[in-house]
Amino acid sequence: MLKEKLTAGVTAYDHWSKRRLHGPAGANNLNLWVLACMDERLPVDEALGIHVDTPAGGGDAHCFRNAGGIVTDDAIRSAMLTCNFFGTKEIVIVQHTQCGMLSANAQDLEKYFRDKGIDPDNITLDPTLPELKLGKGAFAKWIGMMDDVDVTCMKTVEAFKNHPLIPKDTVISGWIWEVETRRLRTPTLDHEKRARTDVTSAPFGVKGKQPARWG
Repeated sequence: MLKEKLTAGVTAYDHWSKRRLHGPAGANNLNLWVLACMDERLPVDEALGIHVDTPAGGGDAHCFRNAGGIVTDDAIRSAMLTCNFFGTKEIVIVQHTQCGMLSANAQDLEKYFRDKGIDPDNITLDPTLPELKLGKGAFAKWIGMMDDVDVTCMKTVEAFKNHPLIPKDTVISGWIWEVETRRLRTPTLDHEKRARTDVTSAPFGVKGKQPARWG
């Protein structure tokens, strides 16, 4: 009967709208956390076939975006919270070809700030948490520019798998969205599979390797 259908819909929406009150029992629709690059050409919903951004508040996943879709302290903070306290069981990392994080050497970016009179070795990263500091010479690493997006994606997956704050039973995978072809693929070093896209810093004319971010 329609009454029962409407009642069930109202009850389900009430739980959806107040799901943060329920801890792990109020997980998002797919028990999923997505880490993605902030690039406007990376449509998370289209790439993964889910509803995160569209329709607004689709509810399928928690989605965290940063420059490159890489491991940062705040990405770890967000993943730690959703996986341990909000019922998330899976992490999906989405990076992409033609990424702006391939477009410059981080040492040149550091020089940009030094030329403006800013000392990257003595800077407050978060004014609300002045205890958060970088070691001397770490600023260029912190920026997180890439030499190769596929390699970075693989290393990002491993970083989350090995992090002590992420539960060991969390399912973690990484994917590359090809901006040129609008298709998703697994990260690979196979030249033929990558030939139709720009996946390294070489097409951007970047000189020299990026500072070694990965241990």
